[in-house]
Amino acid sequence: MTNELIKQRLTEKFVDQLIDWEEPYGMLTFTAPKNLNLKVLQFLFDDPILKFQFLTDITAVHYPDNKGNELAVVYHLHNLVDNIRIRFKVFTDINKPDVFSATALYQSANWMERETFDFYGVNFVGHPNLKRILNVDEMEYFPMRKEFPLEDQSRLDKDDEMFGRG
Repeated sequence: MTNELIKQRLTEKFVDQLIDWEEPYGMLTFTAPKNLNLKVLQFLFDDPILKFQFLTDITAVHYPDNKGNELAVVYHLHNLVDNIRIRFKVFTDINKPDVFSATALYQSANWMERETFDFYGVNFVGHPNLKRILNVDEMEYFPMRKEFPLEDQSRLDKDDEMFGRG
């Protein structure tokens, strides 16, 4: 199985709805509209040639300068028969970060989506138990978003020599 064959099968099914085709380090990567994430996942799972039936990972990336599409939900899938992996992304607005849950198709998505919700605030619509998994329930922010400075420059208790800046 080749990346060209995978792209061909996806293009036949979704025509021009899938965009941003790339192959960083040989891994086929593309972007789908967020309302198609389940249809793409289902097709990749069910297609008798593609057989992407193992969900390796779900995560998110925060792009603060990408207005209207600040959050990317990233799926990594693996075809265990042909030992090939792909990645696809869906983008969503940070003010309404709703993406359909993949838990009905992949049970392993349950904890991955909870973790992605916990750290990025992505609301996985249809998830059976979407709540924080690692952070405290009282936390009112999402720590992996790029909304805070990396360090407090006004702190006086830091020794810059300990950080190679002295």
